[in-house]
Amino acid sequence: MPVTMPSPDISQETVTAALVVIGEEILSGRTKDANISYIAAYLARIGIQLREVRIVADLEAAIIAAVDELRGRFTYVFATGGIGPTHDDVTTDAIAKAFSVPVLVDSEAVAAMRKRFTPSELSPARLRMARIPEGASLIDNAISRAPGFMIGNVIVMAGVPNIMQVMLDAVSPRLKKGRPMLSRSVRIDVPEGDAAEGLGTLQSAHPDVQIGSYPFFQNKRLGTYVVLRSTDEKKLAAAETALWKFIAEAGFPAVSGEG
Repeated sequence: MPVTMPSPDISQETVTAALVVIGEEILSGRTKDANISYIAAYLARIGIQLREVRIVADLEAAIIAAVDELRGRFTYVFATGGIGPTHDDVTTDAIAKAFSVPVLVDSEAVAAMRKRFTPSELSPARLRMARIPEGASLIDNAISRAPGFMIGNVIVMAGVPNIMQVMLDAVSPRLKKGRPMLSRSVRIDVPEGDAAEGLGTLQSAHPDVQIGSYPFFQNKRLGTYVVLRSTDEKKLAAAETALWKFIAEAGFPAVSGEG
C-alpha cells in the first residue's frame, strides 16, 4: 500500500518509541506478525526511533503492565491488536484502566462506523469497536471505519496490517518527529569472524554511529553485511570512510549499497 509521508517540522531532540504487539495468536505461532518491520521502517523515516518491542497476551493485566512501564520511558508507545468486536479484544479496557478513565461509547466513533454499516448492521458486537477511553482522540480508519485512538502518549491501532497502516498514516501528523535515521550498507565477502575485531575498533572510534554486522551464506560462501546508522550525516560519512579504509587495509573484497 502506498504511504504518504507527512512533512512536519523536525526537532533536534531524539524521539523514541516502543511497540506493544497484543494477541494470543502471535504468541501461539498461529499468526505471523507483519506489523513490526513495517512500523520500525515507517518510524525511522519520520525521525522516531523504535527502541523496544513487546508481544503480550490478550490479558488486561499484561497489557496494563507493559503500557504503564513503557509510556514513562519512551516518547510514544504504539499498540497493535485487541480492539476488535469479540470478547477477547480487551485492549481498550486495559488502556483505559492504565489511565484510570472509564470507557464510553464515543459518538464520533459511531458516526464514523455509520459510513460503513447500516443501522441494522451496527450490532452490539460491532459497537464494541466504538468504545473509547474517555479523553482519547480518535485515529481515522479509512478502510473499515472502526477507529483507533490516542490517549496521552499511547497510540492504539488495529492488528490487521492494511488497517494498521492507514491508522499510522492518520496519526503521524500529530506526532513529534526527530531527525530521520540515515543508513549506509556494505557487503564484505569474508566471514563475520574475520571482520569482527576491526569492526569493534571502528565502533569504538565512532560511538555516535550504530555499526551492525550480519552474516550471510550465499553461493556457498560466507560473507558479512555491515550496516551503519546515524541521524547525523557528517558522522555517518566519517564512519563510512573509516569502514572503507579498514576494508582496503585488510584486503577484503566488498561491494557498496547491498544488504
